Amino acid sequence: MKKVGIVGWRGMVGSVLMERMTAENDFKQFTPLFFTTSQAGQKAPDVGVEAPPLVDAYDIDRLLDMDIILSCQGGSYTESVRPKLAEKNWEGFWIDAASTLRMDDKSIIVLDPVNRKVINDALSNGIKNYIGGNCTVSLMLMALGGLFENNLIEWLTSMTYQAASGAGAKNMEELVTQMKTIGTMASSILDNPASAILDLDKNVIDTMRSDKLPVQNWAVPLAASLIPWIDRAMDNGQTREEWKGFVETNKIIGRSDSPIPIDGQCVRVGSMRCHSQAFTIKLTKNVPLNEIEAILAENNDWVKVVPNIKEDTIKDLT
Repeated sequence: MKKVGIVGWRGMVGSVLMERMTAENDFKQFTPLFFTTSQAGQKAPDVGVEAPPLVDAYDIDRLLDMDIILSCQGGSYTESVRPKLAEKNWEGFWIDAASTLRMDDKSIIVLDPVNRKVINDALSNGIKNYIGGNCTVSLMLMALGGLFENNLIEWLTSMTYQAASGAGAKNMEELVTQMKTIGTMASSILDNPASAILDLDKNVIDTMRSDKLPVQNWAVPLAASLIPWIDRAMDNGQTREEWKGFVETNKIIGRSDSPIPIDGQCVRVGSMRCHSQAFTIKLTKNVPLNEIEAILAENNDWVKVVPNIKEDTIKDLT
């Protein structure tokens, strides 16, 4: 069986992946070896199969022995380790959740329900780097895959409502701590039935503006608020998160040479893990609404078209 090295399995992305792979008995299909940046020598996690003790994630010789390396460790790890493996002429497959190699010419952004043909062609052509896409780009393509596949999109804008999970585990923890702090500071007002709503509102705002609210990771309050800026600024006026919507989408669907214009606004909201998006789409031709719904629903197994009815929306989308 193939030897698969797994790095970054304790973080947010890695934990979810491990849970999913364990539930589907994926670890029985290969020989896993778990790497760590801080716990070398300790017992491997329980994934339903025996695995050796944890190995130092920077042990290049051990990494070179892997047929496949699956990394959820983040971009700095990729920047440090991947070039060293290349220098040693490692011929294995590098699968990565970080954005570092997404736009590299020798990498493929993987979203197999949408770009399986692109992936197959890359495998045939000897491409070794397979990179997970940006979260909202992937969600957009999964939802609108049928329209892209049928060349029905002339341009679109995407307005995102992105959860704390996209920024990582520490940011998620800080969001909950912010929520707790706001609730604690307002508890005496909430416990008093005679209190005025303006008193509660002022208390919450004062807490958010005070030094009592932890903001080491977010820099500003996210609880009871939002942050209309994600990632760093680009020279063209977009944020990098907004830029990804254009460049990554077109790379995933194989349209980098004749790209579909995509822009939008990316906003961080105070939910834990559920991202949402709203689209404005210019179609290449007039298509009846019922046909659009059918095209969307039939594209892949992970799409569900929810009727535009309040009860259905509340049931399926909250």
